[in-house]
Order: sequence, then C-alpha cells, then structure tokens
Amino acid sequence: MFFFFKEIVVQGWQSLLRNRMRSLLTMLGIVWGLTSVVLLLGYGEGLGKEIIVADQGIGNAVIHLWGGQTSMQAGGQRAGKRVRFKYEDIDAIRDEVPSVKAVSAEADDTVGFKVGSRVVSNTVKAIDLPYGPMRRLDIEEGRYFNEADYVEHRHVMVLGPDAAKKIFGTQPALGLTATVQGQTFEVIGILRRKIQDSSNNCQDNSCVFMPYATVRDLLDMHDPDMILFQPVDRTQNKQTLLAVRTVLGRIHGFDPKDEKAVPDWDTIENSQEMRNFTLGLDVLLGLIGALTLGVGGVGVMNIMLVSVTERTREIGLRKALGARPRQILFQFLVEALVLTFLGGVVGMLVATALAYAIPPMPLYSDLYKTANSEGDILLRPSVMVMTVSFIVLALVGITSGFWPALKAAKMNPIEALRYE
Repeated sequence: MFFFFKEIVVQGWQSLLRNRMRSLLTMLGIVWGLTSVVLLLGYGEGLGKEIIVADQGIGNAVIHLWGGQTSMQAGGQRAGKRVRFKYEDIDAIRDEVPSVKAVSAEADDTVGFKVGSRVVSNTVKAIDLPYGPMRRLDIEEGRYFNEADYVEHRHVMVLGPDAAKKIFGTQPALGLTATVQGQTFEVIGILRRKIQDSSNNCQDNSCVFMPYATVRDLLDMHDPDMILFQPVDRTQNKQTLLAVRTVLGRIHGFDPKDEKAVPDWDTIENSQEMRNFTLGLDVLLGLIGALTLGVGGVGVMNIMLVSVTERTREIGLRKALGARPRQILFQFLVEALVLTFLGGVVGMLVATALAYAIPPMPLYSDLYKTANSEGDILLRPSVMVMTVSFIVLALVGITSGFWPALKAAKMNPIEALRYE
C-alpha cells in the first residue's frame, strides 16, 4: 500500500512538472487564499485575546451589587422602597453564604490631596482586604494592604499610576505623603498599569485606594455603595447570587427574586458573552478566508478538469490494462492534493513572514499608555490557527479534486481510447 501511494504521489508530481507554468499560476491562487486564511484568523485571535484581557481587567470572576429600588411587594412593604446597604451586610454574607469565596465593601468619594501648597482632587475607593485579588489590583512598586493596616486603621494608600502622576507629578510617589482632611497618608504601593474596558466609577489607573476602616473614620463613610463577592465555583454564579440576595432580602425586607432591588453586574456572565463574541468573530473571519481560498480551489478544479481531458487516452489505456476506477480516482485526487498542499506550504510561509513583518496594530496602547505595545493586536499565528488553516486547506483540496477525479474514474475505456 505504501509503495502504491508513493508511486501515485510521484506520478502526480511528474504530471505537475510537465505543466510547470499552469501549475504555478494555479498554486498562486492557493498561496493567496491560505495567506488570507492565516492572517484573518491570526487577526481574529489577536483581537479576541486583547478584548478578553480588557474585559477581565474589571476583576477575577467578580459579581458587583448595588442598592436599587424594590419592584415587588415583600414583608408588607410597598414596591418602590430604596435599598441601602449597611456594612454589617458584608459580615452576614461572609457568615451565611458558604459558596462565597471572598466579599468586600466598596465606597467611592472625591477628596482633596494636599501636597505642599497644591491641592488635587481625586476619586478615592474605600475597600476591604479581599478587594485587591478580586479586582486584579496587581502591584508594580511597594505593597498591597495587609491585615495590620485594617486592624490598626493605618493612614496608608495605594495609587493607580495615573493618580500617582496627578497627585505627585513627576516625583516617584512610593513612600511620599499627602494630607487628606488634615490627616497624613503615606503611599505604600503603586499599581501596575492595566487595561480595563469598564470604569466601575473610576478607572483603576486613576484611583486612590484606602482601607475601608480608615476612610470610615476619616470621612464618616459608614455604609458601602457596592458589595463585591467572588463565588467559590464560578459555574455556580447564578446560585451563589441568589443565595446572597436571599440574605440581603431578609435583612432589608425585599423579595430575593426582585432583581431591581439589588441590581448586579456579573463579570462571569459578561466574560462568557465576550468569549462567544470573539468566537463568532473568528468564525466570520475564517469563513471570509475560506471563501478566498475557495477561489483558489476553483482554479485547482479547473486545471484538474483540463488535465483529465488531456489525458483521456492515458486513462483509457490504464483501464484497458486493468486499472480499477478507484485507482484512477485516487491518482487524480492525489494530484489535486499535491498541488493544493504545495501552494499551502508556500502560503503558510508567506503568511508567517507577513505576520511578523506587520507591526502591532493599535487597539488599547494609546488609550492606556501601555509599554511594549501591550494591548495592541499582534498577528502571531498560533498552533490552533495553523491547524485550522490546514484543515480548511485539506477540505478545499479534496473538494476541488474529487469531481475531476470522479470524472476520470467513470470514463468508458473504449470511448477514452477513441478520443482524439
């Protein structure tokens, strides 16, 4: 079987060499088509990757809750009641909902920071200790808050890179102090610049973060604006959200099924929607590329039909000498595949060279001032892109070669030998 296949491939190669120019022009269609497939799929993959990174900048499987108005009667209360969180709600969720991995309060306010003779206003987020890991607050310099900062009500703060520049100018902010409401606060950490497509009232790059306990004393900010929590199992996000709403409903007197009483922003669900969007984009771009490659496939089909016509007497002779229809079919199909895959290999090399030659395409870098083109689209074909491209190529090759090969296999040997 191996020797038969080898002989068929050799014959196919010799047939292509006999018509070099025609084969070369046909291969160009395949080269162009596969280059389009690889570059389009690479673009879709790069774009999707950056969109997901930006989407995940808001947090790591976090669900946000804020107080709304009831739309259903519950516990003798009329609809339209305003729900306002209490800090004690945090403890209740932590104690009563075992499916919650971490929970944090958040309260926002704009305060003035006095540095020397300058006073700069900036948004402050009062947060609990679990907030940082949940919201992906990665530290570039210094450290994040620790337990002692909360227990001792320390006057410390962590700054986003843009907030640090706004408050302290060109000075390295780590270790510096600023006066807030007559109290001195020290900068203990600077956040790593992040790409974040959702502001959550303030982009993390532009925010100042302080321990909730400290801000509560300083600004008389007792109650949180938002509650953030992270499920133990992200696949159980709906069930965990209902359990949290049940606890809050019991405390504040609303029906747990009343979503308007406590609106939510489920980043787990949002991330899945983004993944579905990027998958759809990949499929669309892949189809566009496949159609382009299909045009090259039409060229292969055309040249194979011409080849079958030119070799009609040869086919008749082979059949007269005992060649079976499946052997004839296999021979012409292999010739089509050899032509297709030769063009595919060249197309893959051209696409890879172009992908590395094309500079990163701006997406987020200008907006977030990132370094090293972080957040931009890189055309770097992955193993998955290469694999999908070759699968598409194989389908095009088989489809393009099958009809001419079937035509050759069905020829009547007597009529074929009479062909002029």
